[in-house]
Amino acid sequence: MASEAKAARILVVDDDEDVLHAARLLLRRYFTAVETLSDPSAVADWARRGAFDVLLLDMNFRAGADDGAEGLARLAEVLGIDPQAVVVMVTAHSDVGLAVEAMKGGAADFVTKPWENERLVATLTAALNLRRSRLEAAELRERNRGLAAATTHAESSMIGTAPAMLKVFGAIRRTAPTDANVLILGENGTGKELVARELHRLSRRAGEVFLRVDMAALSPQLFESELFGHRRGAFTDAKQDRTGFFRAATGGTLFLDEIGNVPLHMQSKLLTALERREVVPVGAEKPEPIDVRLICATNIPRERLADPNVFREDLLYRINTVEIALPSLRERREDIPLLLEHYVGF
Repeated sequence: MASEAKAARILVVDDDEDVLHAARLLLRRYFTAVETLSDPSAVADWARRGAFDVLLLDMNFRAGADDGAEGLARLAEVLGIDPQAVVVMVTAHSDVGLAVEAMKGGAADFVTKPWENERLVATLTAALNLRRSRLEAAELRERNRGLAAATTHAESSMIGTAPAMLKVFGAIRRTAPTDANVLILGENGTGKELVARELHRLSRRAGEVFLRVDMAALSPQLFESELFGHRRGAFTDAKQDRTGFFRAATGGTLFLDEIGNVPLHMQSKLLTALERREVVPVGAEKPEPIDVRLICATNIPRERLADPNVFREDLLYRINTVEIALPSLRERREDIPLLLEHYVGF
């Protein structure tokens, strides 16, 4: 077995024993486990057991058949059992139209036979990467649902009757249903995180994760790794792939608390991610799309935030589509009895 063989389980299904033998000889040099089947009826059992990463499936099995019906039926059967299954179809050169039909039916790709060895290996490698991406995405969605259940409040924790707070409540109600980026301004202790959570609770993303990141706690050395993720081996302590906060919050709300503490030289990287709606994990070559509702907060006064020596003007423009300024407690003294009753029980 070649030292560079990829850890993968490839299942090849074809009624021609010569084809199966050739596939075994070739593919075992590139993948750690290669199994073959001549009976297509056994494929469903393999799918139920999750016994392969990529399925290489012939289009025709019955003698004289050339309509691809059996291959399409087996494809539908496998995807009905495991919608995340990655299937590569094998067809004759003259049947490319059938292969395209199979791809419309959920196949990941196709190869023609007799195949070119290099093309077959490349196609299966790409299919394997697709399988891993699908599994990672499914795991991410499941984890996000769990986080959403743990981080989303059933009821609002916002309290107040002071005019300044009623203004805040109105801004929350108007803004929450949109996907607009929000910048929350306020002194420490004014409830910036409560506002962020309320915006999430009332949004279309309420069933997804709400993820808070303390930007003041991110060291410059790990800024990109924490936000954008990294690949194993990207740096000394990168023992395994890591999903960054932007990708971990997929479908939900990402709350960047104390955004004003981000050093100027790192702000450009954040701006690029927001403008392009994608991140590039450290050590990766290709960008990954992001889908988050962004809410930021800072205790830095607005006038100081507008100083280009403190914060980039273009980044400020990008994050404050809507701006919500929270009053300090001294500006809402009439709410003190309500707050005491709620939090202390007086």
